[in-house]
Amino acid sequence: MQRNIGVLISGRGSNLQAIIDAVGDGRLDARIALVISNRPAAYGLERARAAGVETLVRDHKGWPSREAYEAVLVDDLRARNVELVCLAGSCGCSARPSLARSRTGFSTSTRAPAVISRPARATPGSRARVRFSGATVHIVDTNLDAGPIVLQAVVPVFTDDTEDTLSARILAEEHRIYPDAVQRILDGGWRLEGRRLVFT
Repeated sequence: MQRNIGVLISGRGSNLQAIIDAVGDGRLDARIALVISNRPAAYGLERARAAGVETLVRDHKGWPSREAYEAVLVDDLRARNVELVCLAGSCGCSARPSLARSRTGFSTSTRAPAVISRPARATPGSRARVRFSGATVHIVDTNLDAGPIVLQAVVPVFTDDTEDTLSARILAEEHRIYPDAVQRILDGGWRLEGRRLVFT
């Protein structure tokens, strides 16, 4: 049986499209039950609608607190039986650990979604000293962009790289590994050992 996932976006939704494509060609055995954006003009909403996926816009402005806003997002996701949330853009959740704290664990009996994300892409500002960058997909925990790693891809940094050329290569790797990471989490057979994700 396909598992329901939700995707949170803020912009053009290229990682969302990678997930949509992976579902469409059978690489990802899941159903995208809901896409939420904090921006009504986010192009990712058009990608979702074109794929027949339900969308919601939840503006993050005007709430009494970020926790109150994120509690509504969690309710939206629970109402669609979402088991895994993919952060493909902040959707106003720059305090991503707050969303993680809104859940009560990975047990499906809680009907609370686990949260998976990838950190912001690196830039080549220090490329004179750094030879490699990359993409990382991780589980969200109480430390921003520091949760247990699910998958990583290494991207070489060339001496003539610009921010645009390096970011494009990293984004291509994100698109490749993000759906794979989602599938690995949905498949189970893993456990957390401290801050380390161990696949069994």
